[in-house]
Amino acid sequence: MKIGDKVVYPMHGAGEISGIEENEVGGVTSSYYVFHLPMGNMKLMLPVDKVEEAGLRELISPEQVDEVIEVLTAKTENLQGSWNKRYHTNLDRLKSGNILDAAAVARNLSRQNNKKKISSGERRLLDLSRQILISELVYVCDKTPEEITTWVDNLIDMPPAKEQ
Repeated sequence: MKIGDKVVYPMHGAGEISGIEENEVGGVTSSYYVFHLPMGNMKLMLPVDKVEEAGLRELISPEQVDEVIEVLTAKTENLQGSWNKRYHTNLDRLKSGNILDAAAVARNLSRQNNKKKISSGERRLLDLSRQILISELVYVCDKTPEEITTWVDNLIDMPPAKEQ
């Protein structure tokens, strides 16, 4: 990885490596990647030696956007169990760092929220899943966050294709 690379940081979304800094923490000096995440205008630092452990990955290819569209327009998955069980299932999906999982969580919680307001915990997961999804699509599709947000909302709101 090098300065200027665009990557996805699980549980945060897509951003750009803006630098490498040396910092001392607890008396130990280490090298850190500095990430700028445009969604929320956030700056994150990750020790260079923890990149694999953190699950950092490259952006999806433009060809993979079709898979995201399929997930966003698919039938809603109705998770069974208490809101707490659903919350942890969705949280685990977001921790995977997979954009298709983030798209499914955003779709499911968005549609559920449109029917009946979701809990505050699930609302935070909805916001996080949208941030993760939209931030990556902004880079891959070379569009503004507003354009991608509108596009994603329209896809989620489309009636799901009938199962064959």
